[in-house]
Amino acid sequence: MTFSSFQRAAVVAATAVFACASVMAAEVAPVLPAPLKDIPASKAVATETAVFAGGCFWGVEAVYRHVRGVKTAVSGYAGGAAATATYEVVGSGRTGHAESVEVTYDPAQVSYGELLRIFFSVAHDPTQLNRQGPDHGTQYRSAIFTRNDAQMQVAKAYIAQLDAAKVFPQPIVTEVSPLPAFYAAEAYHQNYLALHPDQPYIVYNDLPKLTQLKARFPDRYLAAR
Repeated sequence: MTFSSFQRAAVVAATAVFACASVMAAEVAPVLPAPLKDIPASKAVATETAVFAGGCFWGVEAVYRHVRGVKTAVSGYAGGAAATATYEVVGSGRTGHAESVEVTYDPAQVSYGELLRIFFSVAHDPTQLNRQGPDHGTQYRSAIFTRNDAQMQVAKAYIAQLDAAKVFPQPIVTEVSPLPAFYAAEAYHQNYLALHPDQPYIVYNDLPKLTQLKARFPDRYLAAR
């Protein structure tokens, strides 16, 4: 099922307050282990980029906007062609795109492996196939789009590490593939959580992610961007 921004709000409006309170009150889960394989910190370049897909891009973008060492987080589309990189068309689930977030970060402050750790810990549920919460379809799949071989190796190694440690009750279904291109989403999607903090969909699905980020990664959490 595909949801517009208004439909997303409606689907949870009746239960948002109660459900969010339950999530907020829940015990914070243990932090996932750090990656055994990572890309070494470097001051040779000012910034690097990573692209993650984990359901609706509003929440994933908001998480990374609050991570120390991240310069920018942009909602967009990856996995399909430029001609189909629009919200209404991607929503059909037939374009090959996934709602994604391009993260630009300072590799001297935060590593690619640490961004992966946050992705699997709080940004989404990597065991859900082609869905996240109320959102269904391949456009909401869990995916890591890598920009180079080093990112590919680290991402695959970390998934293998987490699966071997059985940190999730179900296998990780996250797709890891080279990034063909990233297309920024429409302007009204950018920084959506900060601009619409009271929307029921945001309250229920995305604000708890920031609560978890602050609880699990206090040294990484930035209160405002």
